[in-house]
Amino acid sequence: QVQLVESGGGLVQAGGSLRLSCAASGNIFSINDGGWSRQVPGKQRELVAAMTSGGNTHYADAVKGRFTASRDNAKKTMYLQMNSLEPEDTAVYYCNAVVITQSLNAFDLWGQGTQVTVSS
Repeated sequence: QVQLVESGGGLVQAGGSLRLSCAASGNIFSINDGGWSRQVPGKQRELVAAMTSGGNTHYADAVKGRFTASRDNAKKTMYLQMNSLEPEDTAVYYCNAVVITQSLNAFDLWGQGTQVTVSS
């Protein structure tokens, strides 16, 4: 079964840091373009970071300068480093990526989501 598995969420005080991980599991050949989104109850999911397969990144204004997306292609894992966290960053965070399997099937996958809570 091909899937993205997230980890790294939790509770942190304002000004603190967290790093989220998103690992592809299954018979994976590569992770292509992907990104990180977040959602709070009653609101639409918003994309906060996008990342190409080559590692180029683009960020929402709300997180620019504080969040950094990266990837380790050998480990088939994406990361989101979140610094200077604010209470407004509290949300469920989701990773998303196009994953190519060894049998050359492509899947647009989402992780299961991980809760990030920033206390003031």
